[in-house]
Amino acid sequence: MRRLPPLNALRAFEASARNTSFTRAAQELCVTQGAVSRHVGALEDWLKIKLFERGRYGIELTVQGSVYFRTIKNALDQIEYGSQQLRQRPDENRLRIKLPPTFAIRWLVPRLARFHALHPGIDVQITTSHQRADFDREDVDVSIHSEAHHPGDSAGTRYLYLFGETLLPVCAPGLLGREPALSEPGDLAGHVLLCSMNRPMDWPTWLEAADVGHIDGNSGLKFENAALAYQAATDQLGVMVAQLAFVNDDLASGRLVAPFGLRVATPGAYYLAYRADVPKPARIQTFEDWILAEADAMSRQFADEKGG
Repeated sequence: MRRLPPLNALRAFEASARNTSFTRAAQELCVTQGAVSRHVGALEDWLKIKLFERGRYGIELTVQGSVYFRTIKNALDQIEYGSQQLRQRPDENRLRIKLPPTFAIRWLVPRLARFHALHPGIDVQITTSHQRADFDREDVDVSIHSEAHHPGDSAGTRYLYLFGETLLPVCAPGLLGREPALSEPGDLAGHVLLCSMNRPMDWPTWLEAADVGHIDGNSGLKFENAALAYQAATDQLGVMVAQLAFVNDDLASGRLVAPFGLRVATPGAYYLAYRADVPKPARIQTFEDWILAEADAMSRQFADEKGG
């Protein structure tokens, strides 16, 4: 026989530790604060250890309580994930992708027609967010996000490199005809600089490499995400510090122009991630093969242009 503590007590403990409050745990579990406190007390009696320090201003996990919390949280996460999988019985042809809005708008969506033409039976569902995917708690098959350095595979997640980040200023062609001129990097001091609030270091990084670090790269117009900043640049509101991968088509078509030749590579890159602790469905393997090929083709194009 398994010698397990009462499951209600475990739920009360995990919720209390995660919320650092008996009151908030009670609200989450739809019971009284007294019931949560009694459950936790019963669990402490069963374990014969103290899980929380109870003080005037709230509760705090003991050292043993912290260790136990990590164990219980992981166990409940696995139970929740497994239960959701059985309840939902997801369509094996439904691919759920979570990624930042700018990546979706400016890189993935323009290429999805090619993926659909090759794999019409896969139903792609896209969710945009700047938050990393939590595969234990979210209905997500794959995610894409930028990382300052390779995150390294963990026991539960596999990361695959897609492409690096290369910064360059871009603007609408009409802006080049205005005063002051944009003939050298120092001229940016007389123009409105556009950027994303999620990427505050992009302008300082490029300006420093261009030897004009005295210009304040965060003094212009800031947008919630880079996609809005790219649109502002197209509408001639100012000069945007762009990622080459996201403006390559605009530069080729002439919708945007790069007034300076300097391109600055950063340590950052975009990665594809998915669960590594369960068998990989065919739909994920299919998408992985396709997106890696697309990213490689783009990288080879940039290398050829640089070499030429």
